[in-house]
Amino acid sequence: MVKKSRGFRSGTRKKLRQKPNVRPAITKFLQEFKEGERVLLMPEPSSHRGMPLSRYKGVAGTITGRRGGAYFVEINDGKMKKTFIVRPEHLQTA
Repeated sequence: MVKKSRGFRSGTRKKLRQKPNVRPAITKFLQEFKEGERVLLMPEPSSHRGMPLSRYKGVAGTITGRRGGAYFVEINDGKMKKTFIVRPEHLQTA
């Protein structure tokens, strides 16, 4: 028997589904956010780089900084504060 793969996108067949032959507009990849702005983590299935874990789909957070083309997003996960580095195509204004 072979060991089951538990990769980054395992268990996301329905969570990260996209309509066939539909790609998002280029403006989604080029959108800009300001520090302190509230955003939602909404993973874009067609772009794998800078994608947050599917567990955090729909979670609201705050932009705290920038690194290259990506943003630092801080969320509250229970009592813990977590920081993600997320590219703009996976963010949506809240």
